[in-house]
Amino acid sequence: MSADELTARLELLRCGEIEVLGRIMWSSNATFLVQIDHGGDVHRAIYKPTRGERPLWDFEPGLHKRELAAFALSEAIGLGAVPATIIRDGPLGEGSFQWFVDADQEEHYFTIFEQYPELHDQLRAIAVFDLIANNTDRKSGHCLLQGPKVWAIDHGLCFGADFKLRTVIWEFAGEPIPDDLRAMADALHRAVPDSFAELLTGEEVAATRVRAGMIAESGMFPEDRTGRRYPWPLV
Repeated sequence: MSADELTARLELLRCGEIEVLGRIMWSSNATFLVQIDHGGDVHRAIYKPTRGERPLWDFEPGLHKRELAAFALSEAIGLGAVPATIIRDGPLGEGSFQWFVDADQEEHYFTIFEQYPELHDQLRAIAVFDLIANNTDRKSGHCLLQGPKVWAIDHGLCFGADFKLRTVIWEFAGEPIPDDLRAMADALHRAVPDSFAELLTGEEVAATRVRAGMIAESGMFPEDRTGRRYPWPLV
């Protein structure tokens, strides 16, 4: 995606008029499909208001900030895998608004891995992103296929200081991490962007840098020898 296209998407999300189309009932927190109209330019978005969050013992209220932090990190490291995301006030109060991906609903991580080997590098990049972000909920359905592009969504349960990765992406375990991803992790270990750091606690930012450093140093995709680092449900 070009920089101009991304800028236009963010502008629409920030400034457009919001119309709630309906609630996404299978989400664990209140999540809404909305339509945003910005001067006749209309697109759908996913709206996650703070007031719709269920209390969690291991994450502070404000999961919408983690959605934005995931987008900020993805852009800062040049991954570009997280759809455009902003925070603004909405019909149910402040929340995150993320560009809706018109994806093939029959596809998800498992089908993408099995049927599209040419997209494995994108999946490897998402796997490294999840290691850095400490994603505790990378379900197969959180990988969306739109043409040749794999998008990663749903990052409210990321960036905790205590390591507890849960993901379905284990097919690359034991492989060397590509050099460009290791270099990216090393750069992040040395310094994190302000646009990312301002959304999290100091402890969470420090833990993110530590994880990035470990990835750069080890150079290998980790293995799950316990079988306990899978989310549920898987899809």
